[in-house]
Amino acid sequence: MENAQAYLFYVFAALAVICAIMVVANPFSRSPVTSAMFLVLTMGCLAGLFTLLHAFFLAAVQILVYAGAVMVLFLFVIMLLDLKEEQRRQVKSLSLVAGLVSVGAILAIFVRSLIATKPGEGALANVEGSTSKLGKLLFTQYLLPFEIVSVLLLVAMVGVVLLSKKDLK
Repeated sequence: MENAQAYLFYVFAALAVICAIMVVANPFSRSPVTSAMFLVLTMGCLAGLFTLLHAFFLAAVQILVYAGAVMVLFLFVIMLLDLKEEQRRQVKSLSLVAGLVSVGAILAIFVRSLIATKPGEGALANVEGSTSKLGKLLFTQYLLPFEIVSVLLLVAMVGVVLLSKKDLK
């Protein structure tokens, strides 16, 4: 049984990484809708990984909320923007350098936090499969980041609606 779980882990992990790369650098299509569909596949693979960890609630939330509701919102924004092939901006060297520096900084923070933590010492180590413990942890210790993300998504959605208007009065 453990060999089957290990095999499924590697399959889901490899598919998640491949689909995540296809979200950003898709050689088959430059359409943002295709990237959004690969993002749905990535979220499905992550739900499979949650299922292997016996976090069934998180797997269901991953599918229902993220792959369902959030992706519908993303597709709505993509369709609202109505991007044309000839209207896409060219990548400037300063933007490319700033993006690479940002990715490097985030990667450095990620690696530093991985090195600093010990396995099993995290706050989520004892939450396996328990929705009550997860809810209590989410709405006590992680309430501020949870609310900041929700406000950030709301501001981004309002900003896209304002930017997509043809004539501002």
